[in-house]
Amino acid sequence: MTTPIPSSSRRIPQAQVDLLRSLAPGDKVRLTQSVRVGRRAWTTTVAGSFRGLNYLATGVTTDRVPDDDVVVPVLHFTKDNGELSSITIDENTKVEKV
Repeated sequence: MTTPIPSSSRRIPQAQVDLLRSLAPGDKVRLTQSVRVGRRAWTTTVAGSFRGLNYLATGVTTDRVPDDDVVVPVLHFTKDNGELSSITIDENTKVEKV
């Protein structure tokens, strides 16, 4: 079993973790996210070329314990029009290699 990708939200499914770890720069990907704000929900999809995966680590603005840090996986990609873009990955994100 591979090491999970840390996330401050719910655990990312193992199949997605395996796919994310297998991606190489330049691989074509399609990203689908479910977004919910209040009672309204929608799905959005975008495609591009994978550039990398890393983490956004934030914390609170007061001096607290390190466990209070928020760690969010971030997928960086280039859209077909050349725009550099990034999205945060959570349990509602579907990444596909195309």
